[in-house]
Amino acid sequence: MSMLALTDTQISTWVASFMLPMFRITAVLMTMPIFGTTLVPRRIRLYFALAITVAVVPALPPMPQVHALDLSALMLIAEQIIIGALLGFSLQLFFQAFVVAGQIISIQMGMGFASMVDPTNGVSAAVIGQFLTMLVSLLFLAMNGHLVVLEVLIESFTTLPVGSATLVNHFWELAGKLGWVFGAAMLLVLPAITALLVVNIAFGIMTRAAPQLNIFSVGFPLILVLGMVIFWIGMADILNQYQPLATEALQFLRELAQAR
Repeated sequence: MSMLALTDTQISTWVASFMLPMFRITAVLMTMPIFGTTLVPRRIRLYFALAITVAVVPALPPMPQVHALDLSALMLIAEQIIIGALLGFSLQLFFQAFVVAGQIISIQMGMGFASMVDPTNGVSAAVIGQFLTMLVSLLFLAMNGHLVVLEVLIESFTTLPVGSATLVNHFWELAGKLGWVFGAAMLLVLPAITALLVVNIAFGIMTRAAPQLNIFSVGFPLILVLGMVIFWIGMADILNQYQPLATEALQFLRELAQAR
């Protein structure tokens, strides 16, 4: 009975065709929102990346032939990790816009001190910011945003082939998008900030008209209550605010991956 003989070239080709895509997919899952947070254990993320890799490897373009322990293989692995991290962090910008919006609203309505540990990032964050993060996460999953991310990720192996990707332009594109976070956050909170500014001006006029009125004992709880009412009214239009921002974020993800 003859034994199956495998050469070093065959083994290296199989390893490269499986391991190189797996590093890019794992990097995306480790850095993207929802799946890349501490809410999902690392072991589950690794199993999920392994399952996706096994499912998509037959449909991917041919990988370059490299030896598993060569320096060129390590450079290719580092390239895949950087590309995956760039794609994941580009989505993080979209979610951070809502976190910044929650922080701004909390400060304006006097709830800046109401913070708790954010389980997704492991830091203290305003309660309203955490509420917006959970809301956006549910909307993102309900509208199949995670499937769009997987589609762009798989297509990136064709548009950004292993071994021929240029990373400098992608770094500049991602850095240029940082200002978009603050602009999107200001658009989200502009109605609430305007309403709270009118309330503060009204309290200032009341203080000038009646100096004996203790503005600290009356104004602070009233601004807090009015801020919650304004925030509640603003939630009625959250879907119309979410859709254009999500569309722009996913479009930027496609441009970053040079996908269709």
